[in-house]
Amino acid sequence: MDDWIDIARGPLFTVGFLVMILGLGRLVLLQLHALLVKKGRRLKQVSWRRIALDSLSWAVPLRHLVRGTIFISATSIFFHVGAILVPLFCQNHIVLWEEFLGIGLPGLGRGVADALTLSTIGCCLLLLGYRLVIKRARDLSRTSDYVILIMVLLPFLSGYLASHPAVNPLPWGGMMLAHVLSAEALMIVIPFTKLSHVVLFAFDRLSEVHWQLRPGAGEKVAEALFGEEARV
Repeated sequence: MDDWIDIARGPLFTVGFLVMILGLGRLVLLQLHALLVKKGRRLKQVSWRRIALDSLSWAVPLRHLVRGTIFISATSIFFHVGAILVPLFCQNHIVLWEEFLGIGLPGLGRGVADALTLSTIGCCLLLLGYRLVIKRARDLSRTSDYVILIMVLLPFLSGYLASHPAVNPLPWGGMMLAHVLSAEALMIVIPFTKLSHVVLFAFDRLSEVHWQLRPGAGEKVAEALFGEEARV
């Protein structure tokens, strides 16, 4: 089992990490090409200061909470906090970053890492339940939405169990292997799913550039959506 774990933490981790970095890099380059080459003239009309402030406001998005959805919005916020901080700053993960990238990152204390891990697991389960139970969310959800949440859940759950033998029902080696492989599978799918917003988030704030319509285009869009009798 130790040999399998070494392979998973070595060459398989390298493959997963490179697929994630190259895939996300490709998406960023495509976005930059679309902005600078195809829509370069529109950028002169953009209020960069307002966009920067709006992007920063989403770092702690309290003012973006919508009445009636505060609970699920807060759940999503805590989910994102744990999903970002634990993979980057967990002490056991820092060893991998040092081995693979040669850089050292500050580590989270054991108690903080455990709390964030459990918070992420709980939030992930709540988000899954929300999509399953609430009709409006269920109607908007696709199979991929459930698969993505489960793929995010597995590394956190298996990692917590592997690091807490007292609550782990399976042998440590098997749980650790499941943790590493599920994390690497997640890295591979990030550039090809909604999870790619980890790097596309900043470009989303430029929606006024992406969605700027030419004169008369609004009427054509309305006609396509609602028929010839539609008027803008």
